[in-house]
Amino acid sequence: MGFGKNAGVSSENEQARGGGEGAPPEQLAFIRESVRKAKAPKAKPRTWRGAALAKERPVARVLVDKGVLHLDRLFDYAVPEELDAQAQPGVRVRVRFGAGRHRVRDGRREGGGLIDGFLVDRVAESDYSGPLAALAQVVSPERVLSEELLGLARAVADRYAGSLADVLQLAVPPRSARAEQRPSPALLPAPGVPDAGAWGRYEQGAAFVAALASGGAPRAVWNALPGGEWSEELARAVVATLASGRGALVVLPDGRAVARVDAALTSLLGEGRHAVLTADAGPEKRYREWLAVRRGAVRAVVGTRAAMFAPVQDLGLVAIWDDGDDSHSELHAPQPHARDVLLLRAAQDKCGFLLGSWSCTVEAAQLVEGGWARPLVAGREQVRAAAPLVRTVGDTDLARDEAARAARLPTLAWQVVKEGLRQGPVLVQVPRRGYVPRMACANCRAPARCRQCSGPLEGQESGGALRCGWCGQEEGSWHCPECGASRLRAQVVGARRTAEELGRAFPAVPVRTSGREQVLDTVPGAPALVVSTPGAEPVAEGGYAAALLLDGWAMLGRPDLRAGEDALRRWIAAASLVRPHGAGGTVVVVAEPTLRPVQALVRWDPVGHAVRELAERAELGFPPVSRMAAVSGPGDAVADFLRTVELPPEAEVLGPVPVPVTVVGRPRRVGAPPPGEQWDRALVRVPPGRGAALAAALKAAQAVRMARGAAEAAVRVRIDPPDIG
Repeated sequence: MGFGKNAGVSSENEQARGGGEGAPPEQLAFIRESVRKAKAPKAKPRTWRGAALAKERPVARVLVDKGVLHLDRLFDYAVPEELDAQAQPGVRVRVRFGAGRHRVRDGRREGGGLIDGFLVDRVAESDYSGPLAALAQVVSPERVLSEELLGLARAVADRYAGSLADVLQLAVPPRSARAEQRPSPALLPAPGVPDAGAWGRYEQGAAFVAALASGGAPRAVWNALPGGEWSEELARAVVATLASGRGALVVLPDGRAVARVDAALTSLLGEGRHAVLTADAGPEKRYREWLAVRRGAVRAVVGTRAAMFAPVQDLGLVAIWDDGDDSHSELHAPQPHARDVLLLRAAQDKCGFLLGSWSCTVEAAQLVEGGWARPLVAGREQVRAAAPLVRTVGDTDLARDEAARAARLPTLAWQVVKEGLRQGPVLVQVPRRGYVPRMACANCRAPARCRQCSGPLEGQESGGALRCGWCGQEEGSWHCPECGASRLRAQVVGARRTAEELGRAFPAVPVRTSGREQVLDTVPGAPALVVSTPGAEPVAEGGYAAALLLDGWAMLGRPDLRAGEDALRRWIAAASLVRPHGAGGTVVVVAEPTLRPVQALVRWDPVGHAVRELAERAELGFPPVSRMAAVSGPGDAVADFLRTVELPPEAEVLGPVPVPVTVVGRPRRVGAPPPGEQWDRALVRVPPGRGAALAAALKAAQAVRMARGAAEAAVRVRIDPPDIG
């Protein structure tokens, strides 16, 4: 059985036929083919070499491994009799593909290059009546591409204006012959129904686990309490799903989080009951684990974003932890986000969905506000009992503090560190360097935004008027809409040798660092200073006695919509590792206490912060309420693209504006121009409900440009760019 007939299927031979001078080859090929079809009946499939064909369903529909949009279709090939048994839907094949294979010389067609692909379907006849090229090889009889995975990949490709081949490169790992030869273990019986455990701390938490265990498909956004129980809670949700005879998939931001959930699942289930899929596992091990899932030997998967397409059978639950972490956003085309892939899977498989975090993104709040998911939260008394005490140090405090001016360590922070070191380790969170400063109100620190499109205002090197980073409109008389002030200031960036300064301030205490060079998983419970960048904080045995969150403006001043949300998420993630207030745990954040993210941290109310952010974005037409795409590339190419693309009538084009030039020797961001090249970027915004139309229009225009030639394909299109200023 195949995956169903695709009305858009065309043969490779037909696609590659050309014409004479004066008209595009594709157009002439279409005219000739239409005339030929009108005059002659369809012929039976045959190969130009006259090879014997399979007696039943002799036509194979193949997706070639070409990640270009104008070839984002299936191509017809003849199935030789000798490959009939192995050439089944879902297997890897090799076919001849390219212009060379269609040339005719001395009455014979020349052979072309071999290319990998997936056999998607077997049918009785082709839409093309000429001779078909034969399948060159069945790489492996392993049916790695299921109907469900193909449907998911197509949905992801359509949502992100990408090609199906690119998505399948992310979804199906590279083949390992040795892994295929090893038999997968037998599927173990379903475990017993677990007790709710720590889920009882949440309102409706026990009911959520019970629904999973009984075969239901509950959908929830879970705001986890501080502490280390989140991994066990996730594991219990997985075990409850397995108890119903269904499978479960958990996607986590990094290997350290995977290791914690892996350990919790092993403790509850024992060895061999779940698979771990991460990009760091190595090709053979990863493929072996993936095959065990595909063959149905394992029904529980834990992994990083590489696992979001894992072919779990009888899927009953998809879960993601900390969806605001940028590690969930795929770097390769079409750059899908793991959260959105799991949302598509939940709809496709009609299974349960769980989005968990210590904090709350606006996307998570939108799922609850729209009624698609229910909140899983603890009562305020539970939150206050589990959270540490949070204290703030603002600009006024720093201005009066002689110690802060001399050593960049406020007196309050120094006192908290000194007291905390008597009880155990102290965490110091230091923001990453390198954020691009933009303008903000000097009085209330609200970001300065354009009155026309609400984009971020930027100062000019020449000292001229402010200019919008989205639409390019100049602003000569800006006033803050929050407080009415007219003075501006550059937002703070970076941190200055924090570890060295703390080492000098506390010379008798060991200082450990965790960051890009070396990320620590855990630290002992003995007194020590642990300096970490956001996201790299190690877990302390027994919890940290205190935490310092320094240079808050370095994160609050980031040039994108998520600055406040992301700062709060990183602060809460660090503060969740600190002991409860009742056990002496204290957190000091160096940021203006009147700012909304700081207030949300003090109250430990990330959900309220996300709900308010969502309401404001809806009022301003910002994502995720609206859908947005970024079109970037050389200025002439972007302008030509915008002239030719047939956007939905409701679409609004902002810009284009110049993109900052990438400096040679510095890390290049995803989507940034090559070093030394000047690119422009335009943003295209559509209202709710028109995202699919926007993606289709952009994909069609990009396909036309690619069909013209590689030189015209310099424009980059990204749906839902994460770096909107």
